[in-house]
Amino acid sequence: MDTLTSIQVFHQIVAQGSFTKASDSLDMSVAMASKHIMYLEKQLGAKLLHRNSRNIHLTQAGQEYYRQSLYALEVLNHAKLTAMGATDKPQGVLKITMPRWFANPKVSGYLAQFRERYPDVVLNLSLSNQLVDLVADGFDLALRLTHDPKPSLIARPLGVVDFYLVASPSYLAKHGIPTHPKELEHHHIILPTYNKSHPIDITHRISKERMPIYPKTAMMSDDTPMNAELVRQGVGIGYAPSWLVEQDLANGNLVQLFTDYEIFSVQLCAVYTDRAFLRANVRAFIDFWVEQLS
Repeated sequence: MDTLTSIQVFHQIVAQGSFTKASDSLDMSVAMASKHIMYLEKQLGAKLLHRNSRNIHLTQAGQEYYRQSLYALEVLNHAKLTAMGATDKPQGVLKITMPRWFANPKVSGYLAQFRERYPDVVLNLSLSNQLVDLVADGFDLALRLTHDPKPSLIARPLGVVDFYLVASPSYLAKHGIPTHPKELEHHHIILPTYNKSHPIDITHRISKERMPIYPKTAMMSDDTPMNAELVRQGVGIGYAPSWLVEQDLANGNLVQLFTDYEIFSVQLCAVYTDRAFLRANVRAFIDFWVEQLS
């Protein structure tokens, strides 16, 4: 068997998450795809995939082989594009994972601008609150809010996302407008589940005085858009990324509280696997976001 073809089959199976889908895209039988994987495993003396009736998972050896062989395939593709005179042209499918709350007008506007600038790049977007494995799930890139990326990944800082404390006019009309952060402890607060056991830290912008607030929790969710919608419905006061609520603040659907204070800010990063070669479409996407958020 041809080793290069077997490697390509292996990568297609990982990307598709299915022998059947990979076989269809490669125009070969499932039996032949299985033979290619068995051939690779025999050559390497290691099992690459755990396979059952519902799922396919990379073994530890499979993850490392995927990472290393991905670089080899990209080098070969780079050589092909060089021969065709198209090395520096961003093109092809770019598979990206990002948080669910990125489904907002600001981010979609950025993506529309990117598409206009690079019409030959097809963005395959997956929005999820789960911290996916870029290698195992076949992603080229992740947009993540993080201060502590995994050591095996490269995190390119893109910009900072501020979080605002917000409430609906109907809630404030019914319960009153808090005039000091400590008054939040007497209001109904909507919290993300990851913050249920911690205070809300509010810092004065000028004096830098840090004030921990221990609020009563009215409702909580692991989904940021749901929390924002609960705030819009007047259930309570909550905090949300500025990108998600800036239109609500502009049209009066929400009110920002304590503008003299900072809730917190988080670094937005482009995260990708640690390898020396990046395709032109990945570089273009990262550079575009740096440009927009600089």
